[in-house]
Amino acid sequence: MQRKGDPDKEFMTTLAKGLAVLGAFGRQRPTMTLSEAAQVAELSRATARRVLRTLSMLGYVKQDGRTFSPSSRILDFGFAYLSTQSWIDRALPLMRELSERLGESCSAAILQGNDIVYVARVPARRIMSAALSVGSRLPALHTALGRILFGYLDEAEIWRRLKSQRIEAYTPQTITDLQALFDRICADHEQRFSIVDEELERGLRALAVPVFDRTGQAIGAINLSTHSTRTTRNEMRKLFLPELNRISEQVSWTTV
Repeated sequence: MQRKGDPDKEFMTTLAKGLAVLGAFGRQRPTMTLSEAAQVAELSRATARRVLRTLSMLGYVKQDGRTFSPSSRILDFGFAYLSTQSWIDRALPLMRELSERLGESCSAAILQGNDIVYVARVPARRIMSAALSVGSRLPALHTALGRILFGYLDEAEIWRRLKSQRIEAYTPQTITDLQALFDRICADHEQRFSIVDEELERGLRALAVPVFDRTGQAIGAINLSTHSTRTTRNEMRKLFLPELNRISEQVSWTTV
């Protein structure tokens, strides 16, 4: 019998090292040298070299001189995940119709660590300085999508994640106090929707509701976002909330 604390004999260290290198690429590091990959993934140069050579031979990484970057083939992993999430396929046409009717952007996201990852997006007017698309990440604590999903974690896990990251003030409205963030997450969970008002970017106001699977677990969230000069918080509750709840009710409980 395996004792607590003993290494799992089924654990593949080599695979973990390869995934660590792939996970090191991102918006902040679109390319890396061998030395950078070794440092970021906390591997020796020799190990990083073998990992990058293997990934290159498999077509997941491409090399240009001394630098390496992920190839388009890495998207296969993302598309494989999306293909298993039937709620996204069901939500997307409803999101398109709602976005066109209200003239606002509608998005769906999942929670991954302390970030949200967009899995569907129907943009309307450009209201954020950064362009967002499927696969884009934003800090979960300062988005309506992320804050509503945080509420479905255990309280101990919420606190663990709150304490595990540096809370950054993006605007004067950003909530940075940990207790205040925890209280807001709990309040949003209680009302089953979240409004985040100019906390991530000036002028950006969004409302999100959760999406559930057959077991009642929150598997994602959908939102509508607007500019603060166009729609008040009360108008969002009156106009946006019923529409998003309607979509959530139609796509929830359908994931096998």
